[in-house]
Amino acid sequence: MTEEDLILQQVLNEEEELTEKQKKIIIAAIESFSEKGFAATSTSEIAKKAGVAEGTIFRHYKTKKELLISIVTPVMAKLLAPFIIKDLNKVLDRDFEKFEDFLRAMIENRKKFLKNNFAIFKILVQEIPFQPELREQFLEHIAKKTFGRFAKLVEHYQAKGQIIEMPSASAVRLAASAIIGYLLINSVFGSGKEWDDEAEIERTIEFIMHGISKKE
Repeated sequence: MTEEDLILQQVLNEEEELTEKQKKIIIAAIESFSEKGFAATSTSEIAKKAGVAEGTIFRHYKTKKELLISIVTPVMAKLLAPFIIKDLNKVLDRDFEKFEDFLRAMIENRKKFLKNNFAIFKILVQEIPFQPELREQFLEHIAKKTFGRFAKLVEHYQAKGQIIEMPSASAVRLAASAIIGYLLINSVFGSGKEWDDEAEIERTIEFIMHGISKKE
């Protein structure tokens, strides 16, 4: 059982309103949506993977989208949020002398988290652009609770003269875009022989710092 499976199982065990069949359906749905995408996954496939009759799914959820929105989304966004934020705090709670040291630690942290929670991350990336309800859940339970801390960190390094003066929200967006871009490409090409991961991390940091470091 992977760390992702353990975290998901722990989250589901804490949700007392769910029956054992519902928990199996949720786990099967997350696996299936991650493997094939929401649109290409059928409820019959989910039912088979969960070991239940397809009619059992429809007794709880009228449509496949309702399964995603009513159950899978809250489980991922609201119930998993504490685990995501706790993992982020391993970096956010540390005091780094230089902004690039913070970036390096954040990239390594997110890379490890992505490796251990790839199925959930994949669903978020695939479905957030197309599912407004999923996007709202993610913003409410994860993004809003972490963005302010990132903004304060930017302001801290601006005060130290390491980042140019610009709205902290813009600096966070630019840095996050580069880091997320690295993570996405690493998840596709990271196992290739020509991929030098350490060098790519340093190039990503250099790219961010070249754009927002304070000019002498």
